[in-house]
Amino acid sequence: MKYYLLTLVLFLPLGFVTGCASPVYYFHAVSGQFEILNKRRPVEEVLSDPATTPRTRQQLELVLRLREFASRELALPDNRSYRSYADLERPFVIWNVFATPELSLIPKQWCFVFAGCVSYRGYFARGKADGFAAEMKQEGYDVYVGGVPAYSTLGWFNDPLLNTFIHRPEADLAGLLFHELAHQVLYVGSDTAFNESFATVVELEGVKRWFERHGTPTQADAYRQKFERRGKFTTLVLKHKSRLAEIYASNSSEAEKRSAKAKIFTELRSDYAALKKNWGGFTDFDKWFTQDLNNAHLAAIGLYNQHVVVFQKLLAQHRGDLKDFYRSAEELANLPKTEREAFLGRILSGASSRERFPQDLSS
Repeated sequence: MKYYLLTLVLFLPLGFVTGCASPVYYFHAVSGQFEILNKRRPVEEVLSDPATTPRTRQQLELVLRLREFASRELALPDNRSYRSYADLERPFVIWNVFATPELSLIPKQWCFVFAGCVSYRGYFARGKADGFAAEMKQEGYDVYVGGVPAYSTLGWFNDPLLNTFIHRPEADLAGLLFHELAHQVLYVGSDTAFNESFATVVELEGVKRWFERHGTPTQADAYRQKFERRGKFTTLVLKHKSRLAEIYASNSSEAEKRSAKAKIFTELRSDYAALKKNWGGFTDFDKWFTQDLNNAHLAAIGLYNQHVVVFQKLLAQHRGDLKDFYRSAEELANLPKTEREAFLGRILSGASSRERFPQDLSS
């Protein structure tokens, strides 16, 4: 869930649509993207506008510093992305629709030329997302609609800052920018786990270095603790998700599976209530649990942090040199998916560079 399903940052697939997506959907996607581009204004222009609120001005000035830091200290792209601002006058930039069968955790996928296949379908208008979700529900799918505050076009356009995330706390805003810019460094079609785990490691390392230079250890530690809580939440959900998968794969009747499904979601809520007792009032995931949970809510959970530990090990092996880390990650990205996952597994097991990589990757 980068959030984390609600705050999770997901890329809306654009480009010529194939498979299940219709020309009507393609027109909606293109129109929504160009609406954002047309509303962009240079940050400097917004800062000089008397109508800009003090709070927005303060946040935009912070972003200018974060943006320069990202390029100078984190070797992230030095381009025009996040150097303009657009007020969309809505709480989210897009709404993603997830759909899974009633008795399966395998999400329905949609395939696109540039982004590959993804397990959601994004809409720039909440009404359209709800309408499509209703269609999927009528077909018997479990459905979830999640609002997304930001996404990356992977460098195809100069992504602007948006009102949907500009007022976040400093650490969250820094993490979001570093995460999205990391997608411009590296993105592999049809491998969400690889892409999001890589970007998450860049995000975490970037926030740590930002506060080392421009904040306090306490601020960096608070962000680390927040990430750790997210990890515990994810682990908890994956535990129950695994139980559901076993039930769905069993020879039980559909009625028995439905009964077990309801029981597991009840136990998930109870276990979460116990988990957060030691979180000192941290409630970021409470809203997720207020929903009528179903299989679709679980579709994205676990994908975004699956390889985080592996990429952290790889970064450590490069002694924190981000440029070298990016090069190694790109070499892995160029491998066939099965080989890539095998190498990631070897890194996790602690293999040395020579044991881990073939000759062309170990230089």
